[in-house]
Amino acid sequence: MTAVLLVSLLAVAAMLVLVFCKPAVHVGHTAISIFWAAPVLGVVALLVMGTLSFGEIGAGLTAETAVNPLKILVLFFSMTLLSTFLDEAGFFRFLAGFVMRRAGSRQTVLFISLYLAVSVLTVFTSNDIVVLTFTPFICYFAKNAEIDPLPYLVAEFVAANTWSMALIIGNPTNIYLAASHGVDFAAYTVEMLLPTVFAGVTSFAMLLLLFRKKLKAPMGGRAPDVLPMDIPTVAVGLAALLGCVVMLVVSSYVNLPMWLIAAAFCVLLYLIATVLELCRRRGLRLILRSVLRAPLDVIPFVLSMFVLVMALEKVGVTAGLASLLAGRGEIFTFGAASFLLANVLNNIPMSVLFASVTANAGGMGALYAAVIGSNIGAFLTPMGALAGIMWMAMLREQGVALSFGRFTAIGAAISVPTMAAALVGLLL
Repeated sequence: MTAVLLVSLLAVAAMLVLVFCKPAVHVGHTAISIFWAAPVLGVVALLVMGTLSFGEIGAGLTAETAVNPLKILVLFFSMTLLSTFLDEAGFFRFLAGFVMRRAGSRQTVLFISLYLAVSVLTVFTSNDIVVLTFTPFICYFAKNAEIDPLPYLVAEFVAANTWSMALIIGNPTNIYLAASHGVDFAAYTVEMLLPTVFAGVTSFAMLLLLFRKKLKAPMGGRAPDVLPMDIPTVAVGLAALLGCVVMLVVSSYVNLPMWLIAAAFCVLLYLIATVLELCRRRGLRLILRSVLRAPLDVIPFVLSMFVLVMALEKVGVTAGLASLLAGRGEIFTFGAASFLLANVLNNIPMSVLFASVTANAGGMGALYAAVIGSNIGAFLTPMGALAGIMWMAMLREQGVALSFGRFTAIGAAISVPTMAAALVGLLL
């Protein structure tokens, strides 16, 4: 048991070192991420040690269970490709520009408008896509309007990682944890709606409290023009996304798995879009750009973390952790543990681990508490989520100064009361 636990911890520690020190290597003009290499090497070490065999790994990856990682990855990538398509068609940029332009010269109105826009988009798309799309536009807008971008950037990041709890599709951690217990779209939404509202109201109140003085400063300069969007392409993308969400809601009633529904709508969208682009004689640049933005590095990352947890489960580590957390007020115990461990392991490895832990101990309250911890833990420190690490890198590229310490100070002030409010909502 000790050797397996040591290998797993070293793999995660090495991954975090790579994420912060050497997240990618450059081949020509292309940056290739390598953070996933550490957990993959951890799996190789377990194979060499004889802890797991190729047969056991193959059986685990292809098992007809709710936690099958291949089906989870299909669901995740299908929803991601629906979002990247809309982004490439200009939908997110248009909406960001429209919201900021309509807010006028009052910073408080702009701040509220931005928070609401990011929140609504995140609920129906993906927190990572929204964050990565809005960030450069906020920096550009703030420079032109001669205002401090930090309140808006923090509000965007917090909103995306708070309202991503509302639907199962908002965060890959939601998908993994819910699938591990066979929770369908409708059941998840019913349970998580109130905790998300509690968390959203609390996080917004804390943001206003923290940045109230900065938001009183007048705006100078001028707002940038609203960027145009490709209306026919956006219409097709929105129709596919809304149709997919509706079918996911009723998936349990029509006895269709969520991964299959998402995959079908994704394939249908790209087929229709391909025909549309060719008919308009525009080539397939938009299609290719959308597909190339898919985060393929998530595949070896999730699969290797799944195998590491398989090994931990085989030697009894997850059962031991489950017994340690069990019987202590599961909602607050599992919520606090997932919230903190997301910032030690990162939220995706934590979710893979807690899928196994909650299966060994705790009821559905423990599962949903872990979902909350995986989302809100993302803005306690930059280590809480890969999106946070990428976000910090984007800020450096944009010339926005935000240190690890300042991120954590702001994050703690917002995430701790938000986490408490969400758990109270879950308890109710």
